[in-house]
Amino acid sequence: MKRLKFIPYTLLLGLFLVAGSCTEEFEEINTDPNNPVTISPALLLPNAIQVSVDRYWGHSTRFERLNIDAAMCWIQHLSRNIYINAEGDTYEIPITVSTGTWNNLYNSSLVNLEQVIELAGEGGEFQNRNYEGIALVMKAFTFSYLTDAFGPIPYANALKGAAEEPVNSPDYDSMEEVYAGVLEDLKLANEKLTVEGPVVNGDIMFDGDIMRWKKFANALRIKLANRQAAKKPAESRAIMQEILSSPETYPIFTGNDDYAELNHANVIGSRNKMFDVFSTRSDWNISTTLVDKLLELDDDRINVYALPLSDGTFAGLPNGLTDDAASSISASTIGQKFLDPEAPSILMTYAELMFVLAEAALDGDIPGDHMEYLEKAISGSFEQHGLEMPADYISRLGNVDKETVMTQKWIALFGQGIEAWTEYRRTGFPQMPTPDPNAIFVNEGVLPTRIEYPPSEYSLNMNNLEEGIQMLGGSDNMRTKLWWAE
Repeated sequence: MKRLKFIPYTLLLGLFLVAGSCTEEFEEINTDPNNPVTISPALLLPNAIQVSVDRYWGHSTRFERLNIDAAMCWIQHLSRNIYINAEGDTYEIPITVSTGTWNNLYNSSLVNLEQVIELAGEGGEFQNRNYEGIALVMKAFTFSYLTDAFGPIPYANALKGAAEEPVNSPDYDSMEEVYAGVLEDLKLANEKLTVEGPVVNGDIMFDGDIMRWKKFANALRIKLANRQAAKKPAESRAIMQEILSSPETYPIFTGNDDYAELNHANVIGSRNKMFDVFSTRSDWNISTTLVDKLLELDDDRINVYALPLSDGTFAGLPNGLTDDAASSISASTIGQKFLDPEAPSILMTYAELMFVLAEAALDGDIPGDHMEYLEKAISGSFEQHGLEMPADYISRLGNVDKETVMTQKWIALFGQGIEAWTEYRRTGFPQMPTPDPNAIFVNEGVLPTRIEYPPSEYSLNMNNLEEGIQMLGGSDNMRTKLWWAE
């Protein structure tokens, strides 16, 4: 290093010029077109979508399946007949459920979605407003899923690890702040998404059908606005009414042909993850709670959700039994539709949107007849499963109130245990039956209200985590209620 100081300036300048020209030629000659320095949105988008969907619907990694092992049991769609204490049915889950959900959604989905937004945004290397819009929709969906599971989370600064001024220990944002952000992102996504706009590749959800992305963005925005309506009524009403009053600007789901789902192929790695789990293991039965309700209503959806016993009848298994008690009971297992490797993973259905609108109309947050929306919701659910709603089905429900609407929504959300769990935590419906005398529940007998933060936050982001727990308004356990709880 000292010798360089004594080289004459003119000689140094000459060396730099030569080195610069050589470097330019070297880079030009040695650029490998098969190994680009920058990855395009078309390559980033598929895995980002896949991870978000799998972590919501169900995936193959044992002890990390929030939907299958935990939520579907907690909400009494399913029950366990073995490993009951270790895997969800008694309200106890391994910490790997939190770790797997948190790490994969942040590190394998959200980071890539943010990169797509940067690359496709104005001035980006692959400027394309449709890529940008798709990534904004999936980013909003994924962040809403995270905050609905944990509570306050890193949001505004969560994805700045590779920024010019990197943030490696992001602060936490309240659920109210996260909701405000994702609702704005969904509105922006609808503006960005252009049906006659630039082509996108790598869209494994809708195969480049931009209208379906617009409908998903607006349907999701209505759902999240309704979810926070008890806490922010004026703002939520304004959002829902804005969308519903301008269908050309804000299209939404109009039937079962355009809701949000990820289709699968019967190829390892692409198959529906419920198939991967339920076709190889027999640890689950249909919950007595669900079977009893469907039989009470003479509801044909039981033939889709469950397999009959050898005598052609259906029977459920109570939740929370010990392994010994459960082993002596014959109960129905999950229906054949969910054992199809090509069955879709569902994010949001037309029926779910109609249930949201039925609730909003019943609460007076939007104009319209709640009974009309409710009938569309239930008939949409039947149709989704290849069935026709009986002409007298609505009359079987008796007096229709909010509990009726939410109970029917709980039935329709079979498979989307996380969604049904969230709606129960928010509204308290449906009312769960008295536990079986042989059932043993932990968590002080409280149906979990959230999942705990992963250990990595305690070891790597403790100061910010403590602020997040203060925002939570209670301890970091599975009994603290979340912000939108009514």
